[in-house]
Amino acid sequence: MVAAEEVGRGTGRIRLRQVADASAASLHSFVEEFIEPGSIIHTDGWQGYAGLDTKGYIHEPIVLKHRKESAVELLPRVHRIISLLRRWLMGTHQGAVDRAQLNYYFDEFTFRFNRRSSRHRGKLFYRLAQQAMLTEPKPYQRLIQHSRGPQGDVSTTRA
Repeated sequence: MVAAEEVGRGTGRIRLRQVADASAASLHSFVEEFIEPGSIIHTDGWQGYAGLDTKGYIHEPIVLKHRKESAVELLPRVHRIISLLRRWLMGTHQGAVDRAQLNYYFDEFTFRFNRRSSRHRGKLFYRLAQQAMLTEPKPYQRLIQHSRGPQGDVSTTRA
């Protein structure tokens, strides 16, 4: 799931998160977690977004069917973020990203993107330390639990 703030013709802050499915429950949960009520939300015509207006949002769906413009033209910020994310994952991580760790990669990308034009780069370490204090510890064994084989050995499959 991708949310991109509209700032004039540009993109402001973003939020990324893996969701279980495209159901209204999953989509609405994401919106409620990351978007302030009263905000205008542009989405495609997917029915899972229906009902956002009853939760305090101004929902403006853009139905893509029968439109001359492509999805990229109608929702450019989201598509640009997805393109940059894919390029970053393939370039920096060579595509070796574990699906179980995907939200951590999303968090790093979001952190870097949202601070790309910060005028207060000296506060970067301070903000990072603040976030570290607000986040529960993740022991190493828990981080790698999905990449371990049945005997607890690191999998060494080769292509």
